Amino acid sequence: DWALKTINRDRAKVDEPPLDIAFIPLDDKPTYQLLQKAETTAVFQLESRGMKELIKKLKPDCLEDLIALVALFRPGPLQSGMVDDFINRKHGRAELAYPHSDYQYEGLKPVLAPTYGIILYQEQVMQIAQVMAGYTLGGADMLRRAMGKKKPEEMAKQRGGFIEGCATNNIDADLAGNIFDLVEKFAGYGFNKSHSAAYGLVSYQTAWLKTHYPAPFMAAVLSADMHNTDKVVTLIEEIRTMKLRLDAPDVNTSEFKFTVNDEGRIIYGLGAIKGVGEGPVEAITEARQDGPFKDLFDFCARVDLKRINKRTLDGLIRSGALDRLGPYFHDEPKAYQASIDQNRAVLLNAMEGAIKAAEQTARTHDSGHADLFGGLFVEEDADVYANHRKAKELTLKERLKGEKDTLGLYLTGHPIDEYEGEIRRFARQRIIDLKPARDTQTVAGMIIALRVMKNKKGDKMGFITLDDRSGRIEASLFADAFHSAQSLLQTDAMVVVEGEVSNDDFSGGLRLRVKRVMSMEDARTNLAESLRLKLQTKDLKGDQLRWLGELFKRHRGACPITMEYTSPDAKALLQFGETWRIDPADALIQALRDQFGRDNVFLQYR
Repeated sequence: DWALKTINRDRAKVDEPPLDIAFIPLDDKPTYQLLQKAETTAVFQLESRGMKELIKKLKPDCLEDLIALVALFRPGPLQSGMVDDFINRKHGRAELAYPHSDYQYEGLKPVLAPTYGIILYQEQVMQIAQVMAGYTLGGADMLRRAMGKKKPEEMAKQRGGFIEGCATNNIDADLAGNIFDLVEKFAGYGFNKSHSAAYGLVSYQTAWLKTHYPAPFMAAVLSADMHNTDKVVTLIEEIRTMKLRLDAPDVNTSEFKFTVNDEGRIIYGLGAIKGVGEGPVEAITEARQDGPFKDLFDFCARVDLKRINKRTLDGLIRSGALDRLGPYFHDEPKAYQASIDQNRAVLLNAMEGAIKAAEQTARTHDSGHADLFGGLFVEEDADVYANHRKAKELTLKERLKGEKDTLGLYLTGHPIDEYEGEIRRFARQRIIDLKPARDTQTVAGMIIALRVMKNKKGDKMGFITLDDRSGRIEASLFADAFHSAQSLLQTDAMVVVEGEVSNDDFSGGLRLRVKRVMSMEDARTNLAESLRLKLQTKDLKGDQLRWLGELFKRHRGACPITMEYTSPDAKALLQFGETWRIDPADALIQALRDQFGRDNVFLQYR
């Protein structure tokens, strides 16, 4: 409904009639192309990894196939071999038979043709009884129920009645008995077709919307799931895969829900920010009716601070919703990315002053006395951030932690970005690319959830959720693996994991059985050839040189250090002696990068 409102708003602007989802074509080729590629994240009933694998094999090209998909993707059909038979018959790899190549009855073709001769629905069980044995509708329903209960005495009675009814239609008793046995076998797996048809139609409608109106559709799905962080992470990754533009939350343009602007970009909903409920959002949208907010001081002066407290304001800043009000904002994304940490640092530093200034203005206004000097000496274009520009720039970790705390996810980056280049040296696959296999696979990511429990023997075992920005996977560590890795298992820790990937029948996704866990430091120590520094004469004067020596002493290890040294007169590649070997820990790398710049400190790998 939210998607249709956005779509019809845009259609009205170009004098097009409103879209009625009940009248969309059911044979739309682009929609089936999307389905056949299994690009079904956010598509009703077709989202799970297991369902996507089934879709890739089946390659649905009509609504009947979608209806069948819903009925097929259940434990019974999946374990019975019915699914493979269905797919092989559809694609001509197996003979079409009604219902079986050894015992066919052509009169069943109209009943079973939509499912390629496979008995899939409860209604087909009833129709077979009616067509072959002359059952009434009520009698056929009683047969269906009896088959579901599987009582031997009742089934013997029903079998006799079925064969007797077939005889009146001149159908051979052996053929009738064989078909009855086959029907009985599959009746337990039969799904109600009316339910499956309803699900299949909605699946098609949502796939059609995703195909033809991707931005409004994804905005609506995000709005529906905005308080389910795991789902939002998946949906935002899908938006990036679809090459849609997602703008950060913005107090000047965002609504409570996710919306789509006139340029077709999805605007992050303010309601998805933790601690920002409908009350604060109403206060913001009411205040901006008088025009966009110019800066943080203007924002605090105009909104109702009784509805937006300091904690809410802090959340708005850390989520990025006030970025455009900061002094270092830039419309060009790459340029802004370079100043985003300074911008948010200034906003956080100025927050107390902006609140106090707004409260003072409100008190003066409430007292009925004019503030004779309040604006007298303030120029129109005065720099309201003049006293805050020297605020210490946020680190990447601080900025991303702020986003995770307020949005539940990382929007402008990911902690793994810091390690992206080196991670690919020892974990070539991303989580999204993992497939079930008996071979050991290696993946790197951040632990975002950790659960510890005891097995029947009383030994501890653990379950972790890994996130590498491409996706998430649950990994299990049984007693031995857990004992070996216990010290590394902490929320927000970056780890490299080796293990076996398999299907998870419960979630429909994948799971990883862990054999070994390494910290980033362990992986570096095993694979790094040297720590490389690019320094100039100015970097090695007095206190800095002493600081560097003390830092290396605190992080002694086995990794060699090399330095590209540049002076006004010469360049040289220096190899430090063995007494200066280090442990390439995060703390050391970060300290060096803070001091000398990110591009001047890196690890070289074998």
